[in-house]
Amino acid sequence: MSAVPASRSVTTTPTGTPSGGANALIRAVMAEYQPRRLGLGTVQFGLPYGISNRRGQVPLSEVQEILSCARKGGVSTLDTAANYGDAEEALARADVASFRIVSKTIGIKNGIDAVVARARQSVRMLGHVDMLLVHAVQDLLSPDGEALWSALRNLRDEGVVGGIGISAYVADNPGELAVRFRPDAMQIPFSVLDQRLLQDGTLGRLKDLGVEIHARSVFLQGLLFLEDLPEPLRHASQALKAVRAHLAERGAAPLSAALAFVLAQPQVDVAIAGVTSVQEMQELLEAASVPAPDIDWTACALEDERILTPSLW
Repeated sequence: MSAVPASRSVTTTPTGTPSGGANALIRAVMAEYQPRRLGLGTVQFGLPYGISNRRGQVPLSEVQEILSCARKGGVSTLDTAANYGDAEEALARADVASFRIVSKTIGIKNGIDAVVARARQSVRMLGHVDMLLVHAVQDLLSPDGEALWSALRNLRDEGVVGGIGISAYVADNPGELAVRFRPDAMQIPFSVLDQRLLQDGTLGRLKDLGVEIHARSVFLQGLLFLEDLPEPLRHASQALKAVRAHLAERGAAPLSAALAFVLAQPQVDVAIAGVTSVQEMQELLEAASVPAPDIDWTACALEDERILTPSLW
């Protein structure tokens, strides 16, 4: 959901434009509502992950502070995985009872029984797993893929996990995967820089199938904010400068604009972003309350797969 909650009324002028008082009400409602659509990525709680991450793995003491800040700010979802180093263990030592928890499977190379056992372990550690995603699409496309999906359906039907889904890349053709497997949710890359799944209609098709959409890489590992790019991405410098200039011309900060773009898409149910400090968590919450600026978003979209695919960095 992305519309103003139906329980709140908004007055308009005769032309249908919100009045001055209504504008203030809209801002207040959005400030309260949008953080509920934020998902806090936790890979940095277990690994020194991210091209813009200068702090490394987040210490456990700060994990607890970040979660407290997120909870108070209205964040509803935690996104983690068995393969995120110590992330699940860190969450297990914190208070996560009030959060909706999304986790992911280990690889099928370990065997289906091991995948199921590790999923049950995640549930025991975290107290609950509301959505379990297949971490690698290739596992589903392997000879044992159908058996894996059947085992996960059994976990859902038994009530061990709340729902099952798939974490996919653009190249995995998420639309076809959704038609074939009918997942409850899909996690896909989507950002102001990477608009491919919006432009080709995939987001709409997923929503038509009733799939809950979790957008990840909403800041593309912070690439939009980096001035000094690592060697594999030096070729992206001019394109990123152009996007930042486009945003600056319209008075939009890259952080708030990038988040506003994702949250403005009605198909997106959860926007996942990671942080490495309480300060970053506070900045994320503040950015989530900023209304989407009047921007030609298509001018921000990049097409170079070498830039849009972190695994190629």
